[in-house]
Amino acid sequence: MGGAVGLVLALTGAGGGILAVPLLVFGLQLQMAQAAPVGLLAVGLAAALGALLGLREGVVRYRAALMIGLTGMAVAPLGVKLARQLPNAPVMAVFAAVLGWVAWRSLRQGRQGLRAGESPPARAPVCAMNPATGRLSWRAPCTAMLALTGALSGLLSGLLGVGGGFVIVPMLSAISNVPTRSVVATSMAVIALVSMGGVLGAATQGAMAWAVALPFAAGAVLALLAGRRLSARWSGARLQQAFGLLAAVVALLMLWRALGPAGA
Repeated sequence: MGGAVGLVLALTGAGGGILAVPLLVFGLQLQMAQAAPVGLLAVGLAAALGALLGLREGVVRYRAALMIGLTGMAVAPLGVKLARQLPNAPVMAVFAAVLGWVAWRSLRQGRQGLRAGESPPARAPVCAMNPATGRLSWRAPCTAMLALTGALSGLLSGLLGVGGGFVIVPMLSAISNVPTRSVVATSMAVIALVSMGGVLGAATQGAMAWAVALPFAAGAVLALLAGRRLSARWSGARLQQAFGLLAAVVALLMLWRALGPAGA
């Protein structure tokens, strides 16, 4: 199951954590509060490896990653605390709603990509990147948007056990002109930082099931290494549509589980 998470993370730069928790909930019958930290550890370690490889290739926007990641790390423990205090069924329903949004967005973008292909943004982005230097213009609106992205990804990271890539990737793509490959690598760097905050919060609160977490994380790391070799061939609109369909199915299953007697 960890291998499936690592493969999705390698191909999309997001979505690994979205699948980790449902796999643990359905496959091992864990409660949301138990599954979230395990998924977070696996996604965080796999993303850290991907970020290191991206840094070596020079495609990580590390200043933006630090801004988003540090903000997310500060907020993630709050999400962990909320996850332990809230009942299982409502948290699962929130997860299903978030996953449904991810599915809708992936299907829409995949359809648009098949119709028109990738095109540059029509208006100047909030965080404009200088192609010559690869650096973003750090104006106040850009800094505020990066901090907001980090806070949202950190809260969802701790609450739902997701790395936040499904927030980071679309936000960076919307507010900047950073190339897709760089967005994915930067997203992995942020996921690694944000996940660290959630994992530390879960470990200090005694919420980490290490016997499950370690082999799950090992599978994710190994699959990410293999998935990077496939990403160049499988990326694109068709991959977005496939991921969207998978996310929609999982969202419906999670909602069914939340509304049924098993969600209590």
